[in-house]
Amino acid sequence: MAEVPKRIDCDVLVVGGGINGAGIARDAAGRGLRVVLCEKDDLAAHTSSASSKLIHGGLRYLEHYEFGLVRKALAEREVLLKSAPHIMHPLRFVMPQRTAAGPSGEATGQRPAWMIRAGLFLYDHLSRRDFLPPSGSIDLRADPAGAVLQRRFARAFVYSDAWVDDARLVVLAAMDARERGATVLTRMRCSVLRREAARWSATLSGPKGELLVQARCLVNATGPWAAHFPHEAGGTVSPAGNRTLRLIKGSHIVVPRLFTHGQAYLLQQPDGRIVFALPYEEAFTLVGTTDVEYTGDLDRVAISAAETAYLCDAVNRCFERRIGPEDVVWSFAGVRPLIGGDGGASASSASRDYRLETDTHGAPMLSVYGGKVTTFRRLAEQAVDWIAPALGRRAAGWTAHACLPGGDLFGKAPDARGVLEFDAWLRTRQQQYAWLAPALLQRYARAYGTRLGTLLGHCRTRADLGEEIVPGLFEVELDYLRRHEWVLAAEDVLWRRTKLGLHVPPGAAARVDDWLRARQAGRAAAVAPGPGSINPA
Repeated sequence: MAEVPKRIDCDVLVVGGGINGAGIARDAAGRGLRVVLCEKDDLAAHTSSASSKLIHGGLRYLEHYEFGLVRKALAEREVLLKSAPHIMHPLRFVMPQRTAAGPSGEATGQRPAWMIRAGLFLYDHLSRRDFLPPSGSIDLRADPAGAVLQRRFARAFVYSDAWVDDARLVVLAAMDARERGATVLTRMRCSVLRREAARWSATLSGPKGELLVQARCLVNATGPWAAHFPHEAGGTVSPAGNRTLRLIKGSHIVVPRLFTHGQAYLLQQPDGRIVFALPYEEAFTLVGTTDVEYTGDLDRVAISAAETAYLCDAVNRCFERRIGPEDVVWSFAGVRPLIGGDGGASASSASRDYRLETDTHGAPMLSVYGGKVTTFRRLAEQAVDWIAPALGRRAAGWTAHACLPGGDLFGKAPDARGVLEFDAWLRTRQQQYAWLAPALLQRYARAYGTRLGTLLGHCRTRADLGEEIVPGLFEVELDYLRRHEWVLAAEDVLWRRTKLGLHVPPGAAARVDDWLRARQAGRAAAVAPGPGSINPA
């Protein structure tokens, strides 16, 4: 006889552990709703860890007259920076302008200078800008940014946006949701879904068995799976709107660093697209992204040889140093679910805005279509503004005035000081942890912020960090990630919670997996699981 699954009753079941699902779970839990978030893989395992790592208004969206989206994203840019200044920081962008055509007279794809000036003026003024510097122009013959570029670039426009560790942003939102009462379940697939008049019944399946969740409201935040998930799980929903979801693959490559300064480049391409070249992990440069229609397996998304060649060509049109596929040390790809269009328009012109669709033919459901990392908080707030009243709760949004875990460097409320004075805060930590190697402390500070106290609470010497499992990764951090951040496998650690995968030798993943398995086995032997032991993270 089959084992009767465990059961949880909740107000909201959020399916999908990407940035939008984690953001909605966080907001809803903070308004007092009982929330369950489930994800079939690891948090941020797909699209949300495959972005260009930017918090930005989307300068190029102005070309498509998406002024509302740009204004919304620009406003969110500074809200997010202040909420998590440890995993985000301002970044200055250089947009080179050619003074001559490319090889064999190829089209440059660059916009006229007057158009760029107008766009940058709007970018500076569409939303209030508290601390990021305004746009301008530079002489590349005198500025360090010009030293690595081909000589036909004499001038450049410059403007400000911000960098984010996208995968950690998802984890921090999920941590905040859990700390406000949500149940977060990873490696748990919503395999069966049944809708009734007043509730949803969902069966979640994972390595440890099944769990029955009964929820008053369902949130479909499954990203590229959003159009099909409710039907595949057996739920009956209105199909309206699903036809306009476009699946667009964006790929990136990582190469040995092309420049040593801390600015980034926006490279205009002959086809009218733009490609970013971003400083990455000290020793590397991140180059992306592509825009390719995708029809393949959503669980096995990878860069193609053509995309790699495209990104290498983008670099070779602008930089003195040439690169090829043999220089690529890592690549990643994700599928963005974009709203609007029927496939006739170019992928790069499809809107990056989002749409929230609600369905009250039975127990309520909200589906998320589209969106981008920068607007996740606003999207979540808007979603819960509908969910809470639908469930009889009147509670105002709160996330615009709250820090994410570890972001409260100078107090509980978001503060520009965290952005502007991060280095000063770090110097204080260096005095506090003088025994810790400066480079390691800086990585810890950037990843965990004020949660350093939790990570290193009992540590007084280097020996207290425990064994160095692989270079730069000690037992104390692995144990923290296992207990607090849902880590179950080496990939979670080396490529999402950190980017140590770029720095460790072959065989490192096996060592991390061995350690995690041994620790989990030891815990299982020492602690008999109780009735609430669903996901011992």
